[in-house]
Amino acid sequence: MWKLFRQFKEATKDDNFMHHIESIEVVVSKVLSLAMVLVILVAIFDLGALLIKELFTTAYGEINKTLFKIFGLFLNILIALEILENITAYLRKHVVQVELVIVTSLIAVSRKIIILDLEKTDGVEVIGLGIAIFALSISYWIIRYSNSKSKS
Repeated sequence: MWKLFRQFKEATKDDNFMHHIESIEVVVSKVLSLAMVLVILVAIFDLGALLIKELFTTAYGEINKTLFKIFGLFLNILIALEILENITAYLRKHVVQVELVIVTSLIAVSRKIIILDLEKTDGVEVIGLGIAIFALSISYWIIRYSNSKSKS
């Protein structure tokens, strides 16, 4: 009887500890969400300021030089939104959604490729980025395929 009581008491201690850990995880996730919203707002302001500056100060036909910088800022905001989605999905389900993480990684590597200056980049880096895109794409396909099989 006492042995059973001690086992129950130990299990209760572990449950309390895990409850405290989960509470801390939720608080940290909420703080990260708020910080990410702030980052997104600052990035949008930065993008707006750059767009206004470039539209009114760049000579006709010269905006192509800053287009990649603008694309990079757009994709930075998209990546930040995806990270915020990862955090909020964790808050809702308390599970890291691998599919969202892979999509965010694909966007980040794609951003790198889009803004890549081929004159300053060696072939090894381009090959590495290609391999990263391929590996992430295969990973995404595997996750999507396994999710569709589990739902059927």
